Amino acid sequence: MHSKKNIILGKVSLIFFVLFISQLIFFNAFTQDDVINEEYAELNILDKVSSKTSSISIRIGEEFIFQNLQINVLKCRNSKFDDDPEVTAYMQVKDLKSKNNNKVFIFNGWTFASSPSIRPFDHPIYDIWLKKCFS
Repeated sequence: MHSKKNIILGKVSLIFFVLFISQLIFFNAFTQDDVINEEYAELNILDKVSSKTSSISIRIGEEFIFQNLQINVLKCRNSKFDDDPEVTAYMQVKDLKSKNNNKVFIFNGWTFASSPSIRPFDHPIYDIWLKKCFS
């Protein structure tokens, strides 16, 4: 009697396991479509000394030199949410004039176009913020 209950319990567990895995696969298929990886990132750079703003476009994965800053955008994504998509980018910035070898990057992380203050770029001369990602 116990073996028959165990067989039925095993079949029910297998069915739930298959349903669970299929839900995970279905969910991952939708989440992959919600994010679009782009080829270029558009950034604004403010020179705090001269009060001049420059707009630059950087190809994803290529280094860009702006005065004494080396900027590398590794990922740039647009989400497909509602009418106002969130634009995010993974960026690394190096100060080429800095003699501090212990600190490689002055900024290394994700930045958000809608909220640049979440992960601010902290530099005494420049401010950098993400505008958009495009192909």
